[in-house]
Amino acid sequence: MTNREMEGMVETSDEWIVQRTGIRQRYIAGDGETTASLGADAARAALANAGLSPDDIDVIICATSTPDNTFPATAVDIQNRLGMVHGFAFDMQAVCSGFVYALTTADLYIRGGMAKRVLVIGAETFSRILDWTDRTTCVLFGDGAGAVVLEAAEGEGTVADRGVLTCQLRSDGSHKEKLYVDGGPSSTGTVGHLRMEGREVFKHAVGMITDVIEQAFDATALTAEDVDWLVPHQANKRIIDGSARKLGIPSEKVVMTVDQHGNTSAASIPLALATAAGDGRLKKGDMVLLEAMGGGFTWGAILLRW
Repeated sequence: MTNREMEGMVETSDEWIVQRTGIRQRYIAGDGETTASLGADAARAALANAGLSPDDIDVIICATSTPDNTFPATAVDIQNRLGMVHGFAFDMQAVCSGFVYALTTADLYIRGGMAKRVLVIGAETFSRILDWTDRTTCVLFGDGAGAVVLEAAEGEGTVADRGVLTCQLRSDGSHKEKLYVDGGPSSTGTVGHLRMEGREVFKHAVGMITDVIEQAFDATALTAEDVDWLVPHQANKRIIDGSARKLGIPSEKVVMTVDQHGNTSAASIPLALATAAGDGRLKKGDMVLLEAMGGGFTWGAILLRW
């Protein structure tokens, strides 16, 4: 769905959307598509890319804020769609930071010896919780899914190792009213719609994001100069540009897909990773910095070697 198509739905313009967000289009799930179906497709693509089958996976973690059902977990539905009858699966809910939280959880399962391979999925159908009469929010979000496979491997215990090097997570529930959905099973008995105070979110975003990234640098003794690729949550080009500028990361090292996908919440980072890996930018051994901030607020950063 292009910005031009949005002009026929709400009072907005392509120029206004691009200038303030960098978004030019987004994808909307079809009538027969759900978060589980999108997540299962992404999972199959990741498994094929890794040369693995569902039999090789021990755990599935699906980061989503738009599950198919209140319960069971969308991850269990995806497990069934993949024909996987062993192991276990569960959802992770941290809104736009969900994939960062899920990847951190997967890393801990592997480090703790509970799993050898973990399939981590970010999948969303945010179009289903948008108020399509609210021009401040409906132009921002899209649907999509992405997935990665994490595998245990012996390393030297240094930053030269491949894989996840450090994870830094934060949350602060005092900011809930700035970005939330005004419904839920226990409060209203309805799904509700996304509500956002855009200026407030923007005001906090750059500072919060750069704080956890600096903590990641401190934990590894790495610097911005060591980063080959910044793969941020794709919410707003101005937030991404501001964060990169504050950290001293040049724009040519930033993977930007917000113009094509819009904000796909927990799916945005794996979609961006898939884009960069698919076009050849992301290569084995590259130092990759992931960062995200979402409703709650939740936020976090991960440093990993591809």
